[in-house]
Amino acid sequence: MSALWTTDALIKAMNGRPIGPVPAGITGISIDSRTVAKGEAFFAIKGDRVDGHDFASIAGLNGAGVLVVSEARLPSLGRVTVPLIVVDDVLAGLERLGRAARARTQAKIIAVTGSVGKTTSKEMLRKALSASGTVHASIASFNNHWGVPLTLARMPVDVDFGVFEVGMNHAGEIRNLVSMVRPDIAIITTVAGAHLGNFRNIEEIAYAKAEIMEGIEPDGHIILNRDNDQFPVLEKVAHELAIAHVHTFGSNPRADFRLAEFNPHPESSNLWAVIGGRTIEVTIGAPGRHIAENALAVLGAAELAGADLDRAAEALASFMPEKGRGLRHRLSLGEGRGTFTLIDESYNANPASMRAAISLLAGTPAEGSGRQIAVLGDMLEMGESSQAIHANLSAPLKQAGIHHVWLGGRDMRALADAMSGSAEVSYRATADELAEYAVSHVSDGDVLVVKSSLGTGFGKITAALLNAFKPA
Repeated sequence: MSALWTTDALIKAMNGRPIGPVPAGITGISIDSRTVAKGEAFFAIKGDRVDGHDFASIAGLNGAGVLVVSEARLPSLGRVTVPLIVVDDVLAGLERLGRAARARTQAKIIAVTGSVGKTTSKEMLRKALSASGTVHASIASFNNHWGVPLTLARMPVDVDFGVFEVGMNHAGEIRNLVSMVRPDIAIITTVAGAHLGNFRNIEEIAYAKAEIMEGIEPDGHIILNRDNDQFPVLEKVAHELAIAHVHTFGSNPRADFRLAEFNPHPESSNLWAVIGGRTIEVTIGAPGRHIAENALAVLGAAELAGADLDRAAEALASFMPEKGRGLRHRLSLGEGRGTFTLIDESYNANPASMRAAISLLAGTPAEGSGRQIAVLGDMLEMGESSQAIHANLSAPLKQAGIHHVWLGGRDMRALADAMSGSAEVSYRATADELAEYAVSHVSDGDVLVVKSSLGTGFGKITAALLNAFKPA
């Protein structure tokens, strides 16, 4: 396997100090001692819960070619048989390496942020751009202060496209991350009430998301959602920053990348899109209008990046939602008892993504005497108005005609009260209790969507159903 970095370049980029006979190069970068591969560099990052230095010896035993450690922790490591590169601070060293990776690449770099749809859009970009060249993209949701520099540092020198997800939950976070990524093209999928507890209002969230524009390269592009209520704020910032090229997407007739027609299907989407003055038909292997709308930004970015638009559109037909983000399971209740459909949206939630999940459920018909069931848990970081925000979900549920609601969590008690008398509501205080209820009460023909913030543990409900019932 060819080297990702020569060790000389690695040391120079991080301003490091080698100890021992370091290898000529490294094949990869890891921050997990359990999964580090032979020949990789292990970065002993100090996280919120654990310090990588405590697992440095394990990383060496598992095959790490070199350990990147901090000067302050060097005396406590004891006798280590693996070569070391010593830096002032490991995370800072990783950031410097990420900046060096950005400086050496000739790839077109695309960055994605937004309150909803970041990871899905990033994965659609990976799929669409792969039809025209090699793509390096972040895995999972590596979009924070360590995930972004790690993804940058892992980027091979010879890729054609780089795709980065950039997240935040406080003002100022995106600013530092985008200074590393320096995108040629940036997308803001939408602005909604995510992390509202950390902001005074949604306009403040819009300004925080707009920080992504501060890092766009000269003569670069920003793609904004013209249908979003915060579009005027974002457009204003774009003009203040003198962004060279401002593009828009959505259903608005003035959008540059426009949704001309949308035809939903239970497990896919068909649409006609106007991209770069051309009208093209697109099939996406995932349902939902929100995914179709973000696909407009994806296709627009692909064209701006020089990819083949027709190939990009064709590639989206094989796009599949990921675990926790719309992945569907058809499960058997047992011999002669029928089947049901589980839609796993358990990774994260805010009011906008809740509404999207409810719409997705409404567009997935139950079979026979089956029911459409919304299995919903708390949305975290909603601030002082959290209970009112949860209760307000009653409106989209009623509008969508969802008559069966299974709820869990402290603040979902408010939604249970709001839905009383208009739906069959089952409330349980915890995810564990609701998981037990779901396993024992699901029936033939049912369609369940499981949606909640990650920290509520609603992934247990999905796991319980997958453990109890086999794929149909």
